[in-house]
Amino acid sequence: MQRIVLTASLYFVLVFGAGFLLGPIRVFLIEPYLGPVTATLCEAPVLIAATLFAAWWAPRATDLPRDPVPLLLAGLIALTFQQLADLLVGVLLRGMNATAVLKHFATPEGLIYGALLVLFALMPWLVRIVLRVCAIPPARW
Repeated sequence: MQRIVLTASLYFVLVFGAGFLLGPIRVFLIEPYLGPVTATLCEAPVLIAATLFAAWWAPRATDLPRDPVPLLLAGLIALTFQQLADLLVGVLLRGMNATAVLKHFATPEGLIYGALLVLFALMPWLVRIVLRVCAIPPARW
């Protein structure tokens, strides 16, 4: 279990770090010109790329078994860390309350964000599936 939590922590830090850097670019540079939905759609491919890399690298770095259960648990634990951090950022940096943070999911850009969160939770497991389908030897995972 310790290795799963370590993998989840590393995975979370990598992806949250990317999102933390991209967020101000989206909010201050893209949203004023293109609107929140288009800005979120512009940010999404970069976040997906960061998620893909982190989902591949974190289990390797921690030597997590490439079995479905540990990979799914790592993704779900990382999602828990991410949501707690997102709540803290919303409350402490953006002056939102918890209700406002949750209401964001009811907006079009919030729905896109929610889909990215589902992908984030599943990505360690999905990367394993893709690598197996592509017949890449497990030693190279």
